[in-house]
Amino acid sequence: MKTIIEQLVFHEGYRKYPYKDTEGHLTIGYGYNLDVNGLPKDICKELTTRKIDENWTKLIRNDWFSQLSVVRKKVILDMAYNLGVPGLYKFKKMIQALKKEDYDKASDEMLNSLWAKQVKGRAIRLAKMMRTGEDY
Repeated sequence: MKTIIEQLVFHEGYRKYPYKDTEGHLTIGYGYNLDVNGLPKDICKELTTRKIDENWTKLIRNDWFSQLSVVRKKVILDMAYNLGVPGLYKFKKMIQALKKEDYDKASDEMLNSLWAKQVKGRAIRLAKMMRTGEDY
């Protein structure tokens, strides 16, 4: 098995970003055909887990994040997953409210954003979790 993997890696080459192969199929990695195969659920969960871990590492350095309850950390991690950490950091008024442990204000700032208009129900659920500290 190891030698066939090495052979395919050699022949296919690695592409980090999706591209169209010679037949026009969306392909990624070492020639993995997304059009035909899609992505298996376990691979998608692994990618999601990796991104959450990466975001956690970036966010835990912030006192305002580290002092949050588990539920409120979930809110911030959800937002960071959706927006990226740099996008999350644009929520300056929300972060200021979190520093003051003013969760009503933080929730209001979440809802008073373009992001909330775009993600609708997700924003409403997350803002409620931020406000109450309760999971849904």
